[in-house]
Amino acid sequence: MADQKFEVKGDFRMGDEWRPYTKVVEAPNEGQAKERIYTLIGSKHRLKRSYITVKSVTLFSGE
Repeated sequence: MADQKFEVKGDFRMGDEWRPYTKVVEAPNEGQAKERIYTLIGSKHRLKRSYITVKSVTLFSGE
């Protein structure tokens, strides 16, 4: 099945504060979309998964 676009919202910890994020990722399902967020944010900001929260994963309908 082709990848779909998902909009993922949540927070990640930078220093002592939690910062919100909204990202659109391509993935085959919601579970893989969450995994890609952990990978992207974790590698970019050098964070462990415990410092990244995912609040919602929804299908992205717009461009």
